[in-house]
Amino acid sequence: MNDKNGTTNINKSRGVIAAVVIAVGLALLIFIMIISITQGAASIPVSGVIKAFTSFEHDNSGHLLIRDMRLPRVIGAAFVGCALAVAGALMQGMTGNPLGDTGIMGLNSGAGLAVALCFAYLKGTSYTQIIMASFLGAALGVALVYIISNLVPGRNHPMKLVLAGATVSTLLSALSQGIALSGNVTLNITFWTMGSMAGTSWKQIQFALPVILAAFAGSICISRGVSALSMGEEVALGLGVKTRLVKLLGTVLVVLLAGTSVAIAGTITFIGMMIPHFARFLVGPDYRLIIPVSGVLGAILLTAADLFSKTFIPPAELPVGAVIALLGVPVFLYLAGKQKGGL
Repeated sequence: MNDKNGTTNINKSRGVIAAVVIAVGLALLIFIMIISITQGAASIPVSGVIKAFTSFEHDNSGHLLIRDMRLPRVIGAAFVGCALAVAGALMQGMTGNPLGDTGIMGLNSGAGLAVALCFAYLKGTSYTQIIMASFLGAALGVALVYIISNLVPGRNHPMKLVLAGATVSTLLSALSQGIALSGNVTLNITFWTMGSMAGTSWKQIQFALPVILAAFAGSICISRGVSALSMGEEVALGLGVKTRLVKLLGTVLVVLLAGTSVAIAGTITFIGMMIPHFARFLVGPDYRLIIPVSGVLGAILLTAADLFSKTFIPPAELPVGAVIALLGVPVFLYLAGKQKGGL
């Protein structure tokens, strides 16, 4: 009885911590978004931002800059960061692989290859068609990773998926570069491979937001099953979880999240690997808490990284993917070093 009460109290306290993290995180996110709107090649005071919304003037270049360029950019950064973090949390929970990430597991490179094909050989492709191609490419990438990892002999070790993901990502990225050269779209493809929020438009936001929001809601719905899977498939089966269904739905959600993110921002890695670990540290192993906390933390990270990328050496911009990698590579090396045993 005491153990049961103790577990209940721990779960309640973690729920409270998660609520506080989400509330404070959302406030911090809004603050960073406001600062990001004011900063760039041309700085705009907060009063100018307020006027752009309360008394918009069509002939005011500052107002147009805010409404048509900076606002969709910060909204896109927040939702892409959320999507990548949630996708990483799902992958880590379903596979038991602490190194799970959309970039490491082949989804980003697969989606990037599909986008390269659209740019090079399907001129005049609509943004909706590019999004759909990204979904198919992401699905191809993750399928190849799982197939190759299953062909490698040895027990199911997290590093098998990482090595398979590195192989597939290298192959698909090389194909993307070859297509870029043959189709004379190298600059366009370079934008996608480096990762950037510059150029995000309202058209992209209008299409991508419903997909990301629906996938986020779906992730919350299967979070209990993902929590069970994170303890092992046998444990999940013992708890009555339909593991195949959860894995299928989870994979579809990851593909939607990753494909949409690549279509907006290009290939940005490591967010999906890092953020779920921080969320797990804060709220424990329950994915009903990890997923929403990861979404908020991922949004904060990418929005802050995008702000840094455009203010570090103005008026030039750093690729936001490179900024994230500066944080992600040390975390990856640390987590990889903790994996014991051979393949």
